[in-house]
Amino acid sequence: MNYKDYITIEANKRGGKPCVRGLRITVYEVLEYLASEMTEAEILDDFPDLTREDLKACIAYAADRERRLMISPLSA
Repeated sequence: MNYKDYITIEANKRGGKPCVRGLRITVYEVLEYLASEMTEAEILDDFPDLTREDLKACIAYAADRERRLMISPLSA
């Protein structure tokens, strides 16, 4: 999956935070819903503009961001 096809960043929308397909739903919000144990079905029911691919793109975006922020492990 190429999350770049789903995640957009616009300076004038939601303070420049990464959003799903230009909607006003941020990646952070989607991840927060998943972390709070909302099921995929519940999220899609609550936000009919979202798709399963959008949810996967949010996870892929977060994983890529984490990978890019990684610092080599500290020595013990």
